[in-house]
Amino acid sequence: MLKIGPYEVESRLLLGTGKFENLDLQAAAVEASGTEILTFALRRVNLERPEPDALAHVDRSKHRLLPNTAGAKTAEEAVRLARLARASKLSDMVKVEVIGDDETLLPDPVGTLEATRQLVDEGFIVLPYTSDDPVLAQRLEEAGAHAVMPGASPIGSGQGILNPLHLKLIICRAKVPVIVDAGIGSPADAAAAMELGADGVLLNTAVSGAKDPVGMARAMNWAVKAGHLAYQSGRVPKKETASASSPTAGLLD
Repeated sequence: MLKIGPYEVESRLLLGTGKFENLDLQAAAVEASGTEILTFALRRVNLERPEPDALAHVDRSKHRLLPNTAGAKTAEEAVRLARLARASKLSDMVKVEVIGDDETLLPDPVGTLEATRQLVDEGFIVLPYTSDDPVLAQRLEEAGAHAVMPGASPIGSGQGILNPLHLKLIICRAKVPVIVDAGIGSPADAAAAMELGADGVLLNTAVSGAKDPVGMARAMNWAVKAGHLAYQSGRVPKKETASASSPTAGLLD
C-alpha cells in the first residue's frame, strides 16, 4: 500500500488528467491505468461548478483527487489556489507547484519551500513538486511535506531519468514517500524509477501524448507494478566478469 498522510491506496501510479483529446479517452485511460489518485491543474477548472468539466468522467468513489497549483509563480499564488480547492471541497491534499522559469518549467526552490511550510501549517496534505536536489527534498520533508515529488527530467520532455544518482539519494534518505514526477516517457522509465526504490510515479504526457493512450496507460500500470516488485525482490549485483548460469559441480566427464 502507498500511504500519503492519512490516505492509503493500492496503486502506485498517479495520473494527470490534462492533454487528453477528449473526456471519453481520458476516462478509458484512467480505467486502464488502475490509478487511484488523479491530479489536475486548479487553474484549468471552473471551481464554481458543482462538478468541474475536467472531472466529469471521474468516479469519485474510486479515485482520490490531487489538485495541483500548476501555473503559480509565487508561494502566495500556490497557497491561494490550494485554499480554493479546499473551499470547493475538492480535496485537502494538494500537489504544490511553484514554477521558477517559463522555458524549462523547473520549480522555484524557495517558493516551493515557503508554500509547503504554510500549507502544512494550515492543515493540508502537501506533496511538493521539486527538482532532483537531495538537500531541497530533505528541507521539504523537514517542513512537514507528506511526500516529495522530484522530477526525473523536465516536465513533458519524455527524457526519462537523467540523474539516477540524485533520485537514489533522495529515496534513501527520505522518511516520507518519494513519488517520481515529470519527464517519464515510457514504461521502461517508470519501471526504472520504481527499481530505484521510489514509492510511486506520477505522469501525464507519456499517456495522453501516446498514439494509443489507453494501451500506454495499461503498460504504465504493469511497469510500475513490475518495477516495485523487482525492487522488493532485489536484483543480482553487476559483475565485470562472466558467471555461469548452470552449476559446474558434479558434471559428467
